[in-house]
Amino acid sequence: MTDEFAVLGDCVTRERRSNRTALRHPASGRAYDWRRFCTTAWKVGNYLRNEGVREGATVGLAADRVPEPVLTLAGVSMLGATVRFDPPAAGGPDDLKALVVPTTSVTDYDYPPGTRYVAYGEEPADPSYAYFEREVWSENPTAPPDVIRPGTALLSVEGESVTHGAVMEAAMAAVERWGLDDRTTVAVRGPLAHPGVVAAGIAAPLAAGGTILLPDEGSTGDRAVLGPGVDRAPEDRTVAAADVL
Repeated sequence: MTDEFAVLGDCVTRERRSNRTALRHPASGRAYDWRRFCTTAWKVGNYLRNEGVREGATVGLAADRVPEPVLTLAGVSMLGATVRFDPPAAGGPDDLKALVVPTTSVTDYDYPPGTRYVAYGEEPADPSYAYFEREVWSENPTAPPDVIRPGTALLSVEGESVTHGAVMEAAMAAVERWGLDDRTTVAVRGPLAHPGVVAAGIAAPLAAGGTILLPDEGSTGDRAVLGPGVDRAPEDRTVAAADVL
């Protein structure tokens, strides 16, 4: 791991902005160039920071392979908070500071008043739920000022913490092993709840300056990151999450 990419937020600094594509979601027709991707991630971070998300806090995040969870992961990473993909439906001993999920499922969750509900997709009819698109659009397009360390937890997976350093070390190993660069597109076909998918499918193409593809059935990338327990031939241009982290 190089010092340049010691934490996930290092991948979305100001100097990395360009007109090249950073994220594509063909099913919705949405694409983010590197300028818009970085700016939106900063806005997400600033919004959640205003809602009290800090180091030591946990943000629950739907594991949908759509742009909002990827952008939220990047934004939360700059605050030092921990992301828990696919959180339980009800609160417990590790209550969430914020919950970011589709509007269609926001009512499925039951957390105490200290959890800020943020819905994306259609605007929620209930005004007590924050609307992702409106809140993020209105935020300051500058990177949050927080200083994050490699030992800070980035992911919470089955009660265990996975640090920024562990994710980025695995990501940089994937960049080197598979020769990822700014011309590479990585298709995310595994579950975001698996840390290996986050490392190889999100962090690695970001570190390489390439493109994250959230594919529909017909779209392909130069590499595809699959879920755990997937059999594949060695010559296939696929990566099993369990082989990464």
